[in-house]
Amino acid sequence: MNAATVFGLAGAAAVGLGLFGAITDPQPLRKILALNVLGAGVFLFFGVVGRRGAAAGFGGDPVPHALVITGMVVAFAATALAVGLLLRLFQTAGHVGLDDGAGGPQSGPLDA
Repeated sequence: MNAATVFGLAGAAAVGLGLFGAITDPQPLRKILALNVLGAGVFLFFGVVGRRGAAAGFGGDPVPHALVITGMVVAFAATALAVGLLLRLFQTAGHVGLDDGAGGPQSGPLDA
């Protein structure tokens, strides 16, 4: 088992853990963190794919590496925006869940 295989499996595990956390966890901040783990796994997997030609003696493909660097910047900005929106929601509503804070579902203007 070479290093590329280990990194590819680690990337797949990170994607799996991130997807599991994003689907199962009801707390919004944990969903944001799970999506970051998922993104890190995708970036790691893309890095392995970009290195595929180096094992045969060729140079690695620079396009996936450029996409990973750009994706990291975009992921950081999206995470900052999501956390900022979550903080604003907490300041406005006093809670960050989808319920009304009393344990029951939120009743809207259409619930009559």
